[in-house]
Amino acid sequence: MARYAKGHKGETRARIIELASKRFRKEGIDGVGVATLMADAGLTNGGFYAHFASKEELIKEAVLHGLGKLPGEATWEGEPDLPQLIRDYLSTKHRTDAASGCAMAALSGDLARRPAESRQAIEEKGMGLLRHIADGLPASVAAEERMPRAIAVFSHMLGTLQMARFVPDAEASEAILARGREEAMRIAGFAS
Repeated sequence: MARYAKGHKGETRARIIELASKRFRKEGIDGVGVATLMADAGLTNGGFYAHFASKEELIKEAVLHGLGKLPGEATWEGEPDLPQLIRDYLSTKHRTDAASGCAMAALSGDLARRPAESRQAIEEKGMGLLRHIADGLPASVAAEERMPRAIAVFSHMLGTLQMARFVPDAEASEAILARGREEAMRIAGFAS
């Protein structure tokens, strides 16, 4: 039996989660099987259960890993820069590269069909994203209005990105993104 360095199992698990997260965001949850994911990781099917109790456990971890991912400069960590986050979320790069983008935008339909336990964990992290948006709103937005406004901004961003992704005409898709950015800024309170 081969001996691995300390931490190897944790590193392998993290690699499987990263690969699954990208695959799910690109192809959908039901479009990817365990065999494919394990082959991507260079492992056998049998090794899957050394890392996860079930495919649902992997799905939950992979989606949590992919929530809030952005291919641009903005981040969901630290001091919020909401205008930059809006620009990056509603960018051509994010529209085109679903595998590296936010799992919420790529998988919202799939997520609605997950078991309650998985949806609860995803909701908790999603609330963190909403709090980050609320913290990034202009100071003029009253405290009691911050979370409802954050919900409106994020909902608009999600819908805009999804619409821009399914429109086959590149020019029309770009127009959707541009208008979406303007409207998200307006809803947030950065533009009149």
